[in-house]
Amino acid sequence: MPKTWFISGSSRGLGRAITEAALAAGNRVVASARDTKPLEPLLDRFADSLRLAALDVSDEAAAQAAIDLAVTAFGGIDVVVNNAGFGELGSVEDTSLDSFRQQIEVNLIGTIIVTKAAIPVLRRQRRGHIVQFSSVGGRIGAPARAAYSAAKWGIEGFSESLAREMALIGVHVTIVEPGGFRTGFAQSAHATDEGRAEYDAVVGAAVRMQRDYDSRQPGDPAKAATALLKLVEMDRPPLRIALGSDAVNAIATADRQRLDELERWRALSVSTDY
Repeated sequence: MPKTWFISGSSRGLGRAITEAALAAGNRVVASARDTKPLEPLLDRFADSLRLAALDVSDEAAAQAAIDLAVTAFGGIDVVVNNAGFGELGSVEDTSLDSFRQQIEVNLIGTIIVTKAAIPVLRRQRRGHIVQFSSVGGRIGAPARAAYSAAKWGIEGFSESLAREMALIGVHVTIVEPGGFRTGFAQSAHATDEGRAEYDAVVGAAVRMQRDYDSRQPGDPAKAATALLKLVEMDRPPLRIALGSDAVNAIATADRQRLDELERWRALSVSTDY
């Protein structure tokens, strides 16, 4: 059964791959991005099932207009994909407060804005699926990416709370945690240099790794899109899903370390009870 998808950040990377896969599978899509020109060639193939919406996700009025377009054009929304986001590299000391605010505004507040615009539609329908793009950096504090990780951890907490509310109205929520994918994201996440010598072991190393790793990431965007198409067809989809072998391995290691630490300090932790 064809679905209506709303996808943010759809002009490139994972968003573009998901848009193309959803359309190729016979679905209807409202594809949104700050610049929709890269999406225009798709209109030649999918004129009846594709609408484009210019959207800065931090703009509440624009988000509401884009959601309204989906309802007007296709009668409702089945899948909301909050994919728009960006990241910059740098130490906490050298990342400006403006950069912190911008990364949190786009990655976290933008996700909240689009989600809130869509919820009344989903509530009236009493069905739907909200897919929130987090990251491995939403489960593990990433060196040189404190602002990005802060935003992605925020998405995780927001979406876990959201899922408990949405379950009451028949709406699923899934948090997607990709590892490294060959999307060009690494090129857009930038740092002016490798930073101060004092932080080189983590910040400088992260800058060098990203520079050398670009175009060699293990993740295939087309396969990620295929996985997402499977997710939204599930009767009982997961709350969280990691994408990519690197993501699965890193999260598994981090979770084991957290459990070990919890047990190591259990006696001190429970000593605070009355």
